[in-house]
Amino acid sequence: MTSALPPLDASSLRAALLAPSGAYARVDVVPETGSTNADLMAAAANDDAGWPDLSVLLTDSQVGGRGRLDRSWTAPAGSSMISSVLLRPTNRGAALPMRAYGWFSVLAAIALVDALAAETGTQPALKWPNDVVLNGRKISGILAQLVPAQPGAASGAPTPPAVVVGIGTNVHQSRAQLPVDTATSLVLEGAATLDRHILLPAFLNRFAALYAQFCAVSGDASAPLPGGLSVRALATGRMATLGVGVRAELPGGQMLTGLAEGLDADGSLLIRDAAGTLHTVSAGDVVHLRRDASDGGSAYA
Repeated sequence: MTSALPPLDASSLRAALLAPSGAYARVDVVPETGSTNADLMAAAANDDAGWPDLSVLLTDSQVGGRGRLDRSWTAPAGSSMISSVLLRPTNRGAALPMRAYGWFSVLAAIALVDALAAETGTQPALKWPNDVVLNGRKISGILAQLVPAQPGAASGAPTPPAVVVGIGTNVHQSRAQLPVDTATSLVLEGAATLDRHILLPAFLNRFAALYAQFCAVSGDASAPLPGGLSVRALATGRMATLGVGVRAELPGGQMLTGLAEGLDADGSLLIRDAAGTLHTVSAGDVVHLRRDASDGGSAYA
């Protein structure tokens, strides 16, 4: 299904993402790279002024990408939507509190769920902490990486931490081309469109708008946004993980089984075990999160 797929058109994407159509400050499109996240991380770590807030790097083919927990993530040419967005979050010049940084991958997931629902006619959902699923199968993975504050130049004042958010979404892959049987692609799910020149702007412009609103409330995930709901409420309403029994595999082989009840102010998952104890599990603590088979549902991707 991936043979002779048209490459990304840089001119079309720039027109859709740069002002006045979009909010992005820089849009780069490359035919192939090892990892879009690694490329932007290096640029941000060097405090490269040529990569301002809301810069995005897109590629047709990623040959050395890494996902959460350093898992390999690659994509044949033209098969996927592969993008990394560099964020330098501030509100009126002030850096956001560090607790806000755990929400940037969630912002991307919310935007992707809404874009896919609007453009493809599918019903995706957010699987905590960083996946988007369709019919219980993973269609997209999201990885946010922190770039520590850099020393200032002449003034000596450090620049605030930056974040690179990488998003990979399966579009054209056949069942045989997917790495695991718990994954899927838009073509396999009967999506109304597979045109990346429609899907990428639909997603990225939603992400930029939501990011701007989040920064305007100083990264407070419980603060209402212009639409009336907070980021935490937006995530909760799109999350397949909540209200069901889950099994969290923790470092060292420990297992936590219970009911996923909600998200805390940092975006961590709240799980209540059979004894009634409420546990707070951060994304960095979890090796795998699966739906508990005893809950009567199929496993997550």
